[in-house]
Formats: sequence, structure tokens, C-alpha cells
Amino acid sequence: MERHEFIVDAEDEGKRLDVFLAENLEEYSRSYLQKLIKEKRALIKGEPGKNRSPLKEGEEVSIEIPEPKPLEIKGENIPLEIIYEDGDLLVVNKPQGMVVHPGAGNYEGTMVNALLYHCQGKLSSINGVIRPGIVHRIDKDTSGLLMVAKTDQAHRSLQNQLKDRKVTRVYRLLVHGVMEEGQAVIDAPMGRSPNNPLKMAVRDEGRFARTHITVLERFEKYTLLEARLETGRTHQIRVHLQYIGHALVGDPVYGPTKAHFSLEGQMLHAKTLGFLHPRTGEEMEFDSPMPEDFQKVIESLRRDKTREEE
Repeated sequence: MERHEFIVDAEDEGKRLDVFLAENLEEYSRSYLQKLIKEKRALIKGEPGKNRSPLKEGEEVSIEIPEPKPLEIKGENIPLEIIYEDGDLLVVNKPQGMVVHPGAGNYEGTMVNALLYHCQGKLSSINGVIRPGIVHRIDKDTSGLLMVAKTDQAHRSLQNQLKDRKVTRVYRLLVHGVMEEGQAVIDAPMGRSPNNPLKMAVRDEGRFARTHITVLERFEKYTLLEARLETGRTHQIRVHLQYIGHALVGDPVYGPTKAHFSLEGQMLHAKTLGFLHPRTGEEMEFDSPMPEDFQKVIESLRRDKTREEE
């Protein structure tokens, strides 16, 4: 049984219980959380709440998530690019196109399948059988660095560092349009899109979300950026860049539907990852080069830019 506890702050006062939980537990659908509320698994000040129960600042809210139904997730001998490994954790460079953990209709070929084989099942159990060891994730079509916990103690430490915004997460990305400002802070709250539950959107009543942007290089119709996450909402970089009019190149969900550069995925790479070692407290930081396809696109744009300047 997984238990989550929250304290309602001023900006969440008046929100319905189901809305509050959906915003704070983005990995679960609102309909699933409503089902758990009806089963009296969600408490407000220790008493069962209702979906429409309005919340007040300072109230304690908790919810119990039942263990997932037993599923046999098998280890598979899938190559992994392991950047670092010890008895507590791994740092893995995920290729574009690989799903992080199994989901409905997709129980093979994921990073979890590869990790179970590599680690011989020795992964943290906090996130259940579907997501053993997975502390955070990146989208299927995003490449780059992920930290994976082998022990429950390591998992809790890394999870708390994420919650306290002490984890360094730096991305490289190519966006549509020429961004004039050298730097920007995108401070725009996010929640599920009211029009499509599979998408996220900037919403006034959403959860606090902040992304720091730095321009690295400008081209005729594109801009190469660095993005530093202060928070880590689902699809945060993709939604925030679309919000300011610079959608991610290759993003079929939040960007133009027309394909660019014959890409099979979006041009978003989790390049740098830093955190404190969960057992020793040592500062650790890792870096990974941009994928070959990403680099080829940038080099092509640079050549075009040089020809124009000649």
C-alpha cells in the first residue's frame, strides 16, 4: 500500500478534493483517484472525504494507493548505457524511443524490463511491480539521463531531493522560431488540459511550474536552448515552450503536426543530472552528449547559417 500525505496551502484553498489530488498525483488519472475517494481511501483531517469536498488552508489530506494487481514483469536482455552504478543507484542514458516503465498493453521492451535483467531484480520496491527503481521518468521520445534507485532508502532520498528542488536537471532542445531574449524564466502553473486528459496545459488553477531558459544558438527559423527545471511537472518543458510560442521541434502533441528534419521523435535531451548521493551525501553530477540525430540536425543548421552569412 502506497500512502501520500499533503498539507493544503493558501493557493489550493477551496479546491475540490479530487482536483487537488489529481494535480498533486499526476501519474494517476482523475477518474482513478475519484474511485479511490469513493472507496474512502482519501482522508481530510483523518476523516473520509468526498470528490467535491472543498479544502481549507492547513488541512491534512492523505490518500492510500492500493498495490497494483500482480503482473509478471520480466527482465529482458536489452542493452543499457549505464553512466554510473553502485549498490544504491544507477544513472542511465535512455535512448530516444524507449518507454521507461510498462503500461497498459506495453509490458515488454521498456527500461524497467532492461533494469530487472541487469540488476537481477534488485531495485527499490516503493513504486510497486510496474515501476521498480523508477524515481522519475522522461518521455518515450526524449533521450537522456535518469537516476534509478536500487534500495528503498535511496529511492526515498532521491524522491525527497526532487520534491525539495535539489536535483539539477538540464536539457538541450531545439524549438521553432527565433527567440530574441537571451534568457527567460517561464513561470506558468500547469494542470491537465480540460479538452484532452492525455495532455497538460498552462492553467491558472494548476500547480506551480517554473522553467529557466537560456539561448545557446540562433538559426534562421529555429533556436537551440538550454532548459533548467526548477519543478518537474509532466510535459513541463514541452508545454512551457509551446506557451511562449516556441514549440519543440519534432513534438507531434504540442508542436506542428508537419514533420521536420525526418525526425522520429522530439528534439529534447536530458543532458545533465546532479544530486546528492543518498547514502554518502557526496555531490554527484553527470553529463551526456546529444544523440547523433540531434547533433546532425544542429550541424546542418550551422552549415546553412554559414552559407547565408558568406
